[in-house]
Formats: sequence, structure tokens, C-alpha cells
Amino acid sequence: MPSRRICRAWLTAAAAASLAFTGLAAPAQAEDVPRDVSDPTVQQPLTTEAAPSTFAATDWTGPGGAASPGDFTISPGALNSETTTRVNRLDSVLPKSGVQNLLAGANRTVTPWCSRDPFGTAADPDIKYCLQDDDSTSREWVPQGFTGVSDAKDNELWGEAGNIQLFASYDGWDPGREDDPDPATGDCTEAELEADDACNQKGVRITFVQSRVNPASGISETKYRHVLLGWTYINAADHVSFDGLHASEYPIQKGVHAGGIVWYGNYLYVADTRNGLRVFDMRYIMDLDPDGDPSTHDAMGADTDGVQTTADTQDKTKVGRHDNVWYSFGYRYVMPQVAAWKFKATQSNPAGSYACVPTGAPKASYISLDRSTTPDRMIMGEYCRPESGYPSTGRIASYPIADLEGRSADVAAEGWANYLPLTNGGAQGAAAYNGTLYVNESKGTDEPGNLWRYNWSNGQLVQNGQAVKTARGAEDLYVERGTGRLWSLSEHRPGSASDCTSNRDAADPVGTDYCQRVLYGHKLSWIDGQP
Repeated sequence: MPSRRICRAWLTAAAAASLAFTGLAAPAQAEDVPRDVSDPTVQQPLTTEAAPSTFAATDWTGPGGAASPGDFTISPGALNSETTTRVNRLDSVLPKSGVQNLLAGANRTVTPWCSRDPFGTAADPDIKYCLQDDDSTSREWVPQGFTGVSDAKDNELWGEAGNIQLFASYDGWDPGREDDPDPATGDCTEAELEADDACNQKGVRITFVQSRVNPASGISETKYRHVLLGWTYINAADHVSFDGLHASEYPIQKGVHAGGIVWYGNYLYVADTRNGLRVFDMRYIMDLDPDGDPSTHDAMGADTDGVQTTADTQDKTKVGRHDNVWYSFGYRYVMPQVAAWKFKATQSNPAGSYACVPTGAPKASYISLDRSTTPDRMIMGEYCRPESGYPSTGRIASYPIADLEGRSADVAAEGWANYLPLTNGGAQGAAAYNGTLYVNESKGTDEPGNLWRYNWSNGQLVQNGQAVKTARGAEDLYVERGTGRLWSLSEHRPGSASDCTSNRDAADPVGTDYCQRVLYGHKLSWIDGQP
């Protein structure tokens, strides 16, 4: 029998088109009712979606063939200036923390080379990091995008913070913010939304991972800290507030998927599948617990009304400002969105489907950075599964990333765009380095993923060697230049599918840790040396 969530997705599919116009409202709790959430470039798509049933022959050139770079053109968000005003106003109320201070207080520990093994018969990576048990098996938070300081800085240094990696996770298990008590269409009542942590759609969080030598003990250690991403708005009481990231991307209201992230300079770019990019600023990480003691409910500043506020990081069921108290779903740190980029072409990819049209606005399924070229380029590509009438295997193109910092004019792909050579589609991440395009293809929970290599030849993407077998649930890719590693992460967890349970047959050589999540890196020299 289908779950209530699946039933609800189908029941609400008809409402998705109207939601694209009305937008997703922030939670209506106490004073925290949005006065204006009509920003179409930040929280909602700009257009309705209508997929054509047939295509001209010239639209599709085949796997690896040329695509139109112009389809990838992105425009600055129409209300970026308003977003800047709101973020500055939030900055006047909440204290900030830099990346180094955040990492100095990292509160969770990575275990290198634990027993978790999503690789099975695939080759072991050069390095493997295991998250704490609750993150490794979380039903709520699903890891996706990956980046790090090698993307952020040419010298791969961020002050004295050592090696830093970031990965994004989306909230994939909750009924959204609906408060419909009907069991056929909703999972949580209004009262449950107030009381149950899992009933709230939290959107996206970014996890900062740091490897360094502990100055006190002299021992090398790797620790991490989660940061909630936020979206600012003005509520009904004329106060600045924030919510988690949301988008009308699926039949039910779910958060941004964050399938790819790139940290470049001060900015963090997050892929927003059907819209383009969300932009965040490392200089605006808000700290709701400056003394590090959640029980003290630290004093915050005053908004334009002059009323002093406090913060509560113990209550995990609320977010934003409520009756002069700030909440953040229990997270100490919140990083608000500062800008957006929107695809200029019409988005005609069918909603609620993995199929893709071959022209028009692409899907921003994943992004990465190529620092081996001049200028530095952001790579953007689509996750697509071909089906009848929709032959596209997914397009991929690149932008000169420095052009994205100005936010004053359209930015176009810089001359090349291709369809991926994957005949079955399903690219979860891609990264380019020294003329080779690496693509991760997930093969489900019961089979290792494929890491493909391609080169450009006469405008075509051509396969280079055979697939390298890698982790089950392989996701985004990140090139760490200094260590010569290509990093990724696995997304599956025990119990996340019928063939991925915590009680597998004892004869299975993978064992009970078959699907627990890991961060892992392969040496590029080893990958490139494979046949």
C-alpha cells in the first residue's frame, strides 16, 4: 500500500501549477506571518511548465553531441536588491560568525576508515570518512552537493582553518509545511507541526568539515558542524525574519534539492534544480548562540522597532522570529541567501519527472568548479532519464564563474554545451579537470555506481576508458587539487529502499553497513590510469 506521502504527492500534483504563481508561504505562526513573499526569483519559479510532446530533429544531436549554450544563460534575480536590503537588516539584529570561528567550535566528529562499506565489489577509495551514526542513517537529511576550500581559494587556504570541505543535504523526510489534518492528504496536524521536529520542512543545511592537527593534543582530527541555509522576508509585524529554503519543484512543496554546490571566494552557490542558482555569503553566517551554551538564550539585537530580542536554539520546531525570540530549528548557525540567478529561457522540463527536454532552460541538477582553465569555470549539468518522447541524456555546460559576482547582467555559457554520453542518463555529479570530464552515475542501492571519464573531440564528448566502479548512491564530485583527489559522497542509508535495509542476509559480504553514508576520495592519478 502506498504511503500517505506518496498519495499526497499525487493528490496535490494538480495544485502545483497554481502554487507556481502564488508562491510558497512561510509558516503562519504568531507574528511570523509573511507580509510579502512574492519574490519570484528567490522562493518560487517564474513560469508555469508545459512540456512539448514532440521535438524537431535538430533539437537532439545524440549522446555526447553538441547542445545550445544559449539555453544555459542565467539572469540576475529580479529582487536581488530587495534581498540585499533584508539581509543587511537581519545583519543589524543577529551577530555573525566567520568560517574559522564556526569550525573552531565544530561539535561532531568524523571517523576515518570505519566499517561502513557502500563500495562492495568496487575498488576501495584512497580515503574514506564516516559521519556520526545519526547523520549516517538520518531519514531526514540526504547528502547531495560537495565543494571545499580548493574551490574557494586558488592557494587552498582559508586563514588558519586548514583543509575544509563542505557538503549539502536536503530535508527529504517530512510532510512539508502543510497543516492539513486530513490523513489522506497530510501527515501532520497543526498541533503536531508545533510539537514534532520531523513535521517541519527545514530545507537545506551545509556541513563544514575540517581536518587539522589539534593544537592542544597534537593529534590529527576531522570534525564538522551543520549550518542551516535561510531565506529572509518581512513578516506581518514588519520585522525581518527568515525561513528554510523552499521551492515549488515537486508535486508537494519540498525544499531545494542542493544537488551541487560551489564555494568560490566569499560566495557559496547552490543549485536550484528548476530555477538556477541560490547565492550565499560566507561573511553572513549568523550565530544564534554566541556563548556556546544553548540554555542561556543569548540576547540578540533590535530591528527597526527598537525592541530587543533573544534566541532559542533548543526548540527544534520553529524558525525565524516569533514574539521577539529567534529560532532556527535547533541550529546554532544560519546562513541567509543573498542573491539568486534565474534561467532566462523557458523551463519546459516536465514537472514530477526525471525526463528532460533537449532545448530551453536546463535543470541545475549539479554544479562544480574547474580551476584548471583560464578563466575558472562553473560546470552545470542535468540529471535526466531518457524516455519515449524525451531523448535527452542531460546537458552540461560551463560559465566563467567570476562573471557571477557582479549580478548586473546576464551570464551565458562560454561557448560549449553538450549532451552527456550516458545512454541511460542518471548523472548525479560532474567535474572537469585538465581536459577530462568526470561524471558520477548512480546505479541504485544494490549496485556500485559508475564513474565515467570523457574528453572533448571536435565539439563532441567522447568516452575515455571504461567506467570505474564506485560507491552505491554516488553523488556530487569535487576536485581537491592539493591532494590530487576526486571527492564524492554516498546518499543511501539503511532502510531507504527495499534492497537497502539494516537487516540484510548474513551471507552478504557487505554486511549491515551496506548503505551507511560516507565521504570518500579517489586519487585522480589512479582513476586516470584505469583502462
